[in-house]
Amino acid sequence: MSAAVQTAVPGGSVAALRARFRDGKKALIDHFLQSRATAPATSLLIRSLTRHVDATLCELWRNAAMPASAALVAVGGYGRGELFPHSDIDVLVLLPGGAPTDALRAAVEGFITACWDIGLEIGSSVRTIDECVAEAQSDVTVQTALLESRPICGSKRLFVHFRHTTAAVMDPAAFLRAKTLEMRQRHVKYEDTPYSLEPNCKESPGGLRDLQVVMWVARAAGLGRSWSELAANGLITPFEVKQLQRNEGILRVIRARLHAIAGRREDRLVFDLQTAVAESFGYQASRAQRSSEVLMHRYYWAAKAVAQLNQILMLNIEERISGSEAAPMSVIDEHFLDRGSMLEVARDDLYLEDPRTILKTFLVFQQTPGIKGLSARTLRALYNARNVMDGAFRRDPANRATFLRILRQPQGITHAFRLLNQTSVLGRYLWVFRRIVGRMQHDLFHVYTVDQHILMVLRNVRRFFIPEHAHEYPFCSQLAAEWDKPELLYIAALFHDVAKGRGGDHSDLGAVEVRRFCRDHGLDKEDAALVEFLVKNHLTMSTVAQKEDLSDAEVIRAFALKAGNARRLTALYLLTVADIRGTSPKVWNAWKGKLLEDLYRITLRALGGAKPHLDADLEARKQEAIHILALHSALPGTEGPLWKTLELSYFARHDATEIAWHARSLWRHVQTDVPVVRARPSPIGDGLQVLVYSPDRADLFARICGYFDTAGYSIQDAKIHTSRTGYAMDTFQIVKPGYENDQAGYRDLISMIETQLAQALASAGPLPEPSRGRVSRRVKSFPVTPRVSLRPDERAQRWLLSVSASDRSGLLYAIARVLARHHVNLQLAKVTTLGERVEDTFLIDGPVLQQTRAQLQIETELLDALAPAG
Repeated sequence: MSAAVQTAVPGGSVAALRARFRDGKKALIDHFLQSRATAPATSLLIRSLTRHVDATLCELWRNAAMPASAALVAVGGYGRGELFPHSDIDVLVLLPGGAPTDALRAAVEGFITACWDIGLEIGSSVRTIDECVAEAQSDVTVQTALLESRPICGSKRLFVHFRHTTAAVMDPAAFLRAKTLEMRQRHVKYEDTPYSLEPNCKESPGGLRDLQVVMWVARAAGLGRSWSELAANGLITPFEVKQLQRNEGILRVIRARLHAIAGRREDRLVFDLQTAVAESFGYQASRAQRSSEVLMHRYYWAAKAVAQLNQILMLNIEERISGSEAAPMSVIDEHFLDRGSMLEVARDDLYLEDPRTILKTFLVFQQTPGIKGLSARTLRALYNARNVMDGAFRRDPANRATFLRILRQPQGITHAFRLLNQTSVLGRYLWVFRRIVGRMQHDLFHVYTVDQHILMVLRNVRRFFIPEHAHEYPFCSQLAAEWDKPELLYIAALFHDVAKGRGGDHSDLGAVEVRRFCRDHGLDKEDAALVEFLVKNHLTMSTVAQKEDLSDAEVIRAFALKAGNARRLTALYLLTVADIRGTSPKVWNAWKGKLLEDLYRITLRALGGAKPHLDADLEARKQEAIHILALHSALPGTEGPLWKTLELSYFARHDATEIAWHARSLWRHVQTDVPVVRARPSPIGDGLQVLVYSPDRADLFARICGYFDTAGYSIQDAKIHTSRTGYAMDTFQIVKPGYENDQAGYRDLISMIETQLAQALASAGPLPEPSRGRVSRRVKSFPVTPRVSLRPDERAQRWLLSVSASDRSGLLYAIARVLARHHVNLQLAKVTTLGERVEDTFLIDGPVLQQTRAQLQIETELLDALAPAG
């Protein structure tokens, strides 16, 4: 032990002091965990931990023989007196002016070292007052920390001088601007929403930091140091004080429980901890929802309220500091004013006196050029008028007419509905929507809560009608340009998932809700029937495109029968694209887009009276492929040797560009003893298309999957064919993590795949055991029960194998290995990855499938293969 430490903790009492500090902290946390999860219990813990650390630091300060002229100051959250179980402990060792002596340096070093030796992991700085001022003037983070300073021990006179000096250099306007920009950056970092599925209860929008920012800028401007002082200064109402205290209390309880249960500083409500934290609140799982869902629903409501109040107060403080409260305003109409491009109510009691103006607010927002948002006064008036939005408000014909007018506006739809949700007006007007605000979705591919997903889908639909976004989805924009009533699609988007979380089929329940909405709002029968159809069938097109064989005329006929007419088909297509795009950035890809567009075009022809005429369609496709071959300087007849060996099903399942590419790649290899592998950049988006041509064998598909798994590729689609001459011709769509939007990188992989895969297929050894790949934290927290379904197709000629499970590396290879072991022939593979869940469909045949006992054996082995690693 160094001499400095011996001086700081005399008599070799480091171990005793460490044990006393550790045991005292543990006793406080244990008592907290055994008590009810309430705000008072949390406040007691926070105060007790602060006092415990204060006392320990004071003892170390005395032992270090620090001079009476120095002071120990708590800063940051510790300075606020808010120590959570594993919060940072930030201190400032404040020194008098002048050059420090060797003895003073040794004493400071001994004090800081002793803190660490006993388990106090402090964040320390050693400064004079002049140095603090210099740093604060150049660094807003330092300025913020000093703003919340609190004396622990040492010279009170020095601390008072320090507070006066640092306060004198504070520029409230500059500080507000810096903290506002800092808050915006933080919000962007945390997805700009309170509704992240793993939110940070401190830093995310609507978290504790949003409340702290308000208090910082208020303190800097001398407007108050507590919510009650802000109320006394006219910045907030008594009702808002209660709401702030209530929701701050909820967030503090959650953060304290999170720290205590994790045993570390953990501010994220990660999936691994959500259930444990929920159970510490006494929440229990039920049939309808998990205990973690109850917790997160409570968190999201608190975070939403905090986000609303933060917006109101920050705007209010900005107006007070800038003096814009007295700025001139232009009149919009008798109810609303334009205050610096913000929509302002003409009087504070407008909504209480005339509730019909509540929805009119958002209509005026859409219709008034130059308006960028709602002013603090308007936001506050809406917040305080929530109780007037009752059953009579919802039934008022004038309000129903206004809501339809909002939906029918030519611009401002997305922003208006975001504001409607942020201000809680949407949930108050559409009571059914209120039930899904902040509701989680544990399906491994939605990354938003239900209400945020719905608004994302609404945004996507809206973008189809905006020319500036036509480059994103040209075909959707083309269809939207010919659509006469966009509001019908907006209504379908609002209601498509509105019945989530009730139990039962949310599509059917949502159809009942939207039928009631259409009746109440006076939509004509034809429009109402269309919207109800869309809500009821919003999953149908995605299911058919991703799981059925689109070359099968029966599949198209059945889907066309369900669609009924071209108008319904077009509306369903637009809603489906918007819906998939609104689940998660990872779920949509160009391949899914092509499947949906192909299904739309094929079905449209069928609905137009053009019965599927396979021979004519395939002949046209062949002629187009021959034309493409000619453009690539292929000799006439290049395609002949290969095409003579192929069944009609091959031409039905590939488009002309693929057929031409296959012919060009294989014209010299139609009869070959060795596997031929060719790859090219995918013509429909990210990734590669890989062609495998080889003498057929039972384990061929399994070996291909094994190679892709080992090499780190993900198979998105597989088309499997066997020629009349016994050759397998399989085409795969693959992607590689880390190569998103990097076609140049994919080109570099082509020669490697062509060589390595051909070598792997030439091997005759036994198939290796599949690896039990690691699964993500989210899959561990919300596992999907593996399911296997094996049933004959409509003609009882082949079998449909459907598989669903949590995604992991090696999964497709494990499935293929089971099929190979039973000599099952694969005709078609539809590989669908939805976030972290897979739903794969295989068209298979083989003599073994005619035996009931063998079917059960295959299904059992597949379930074993799908089971997560134990």
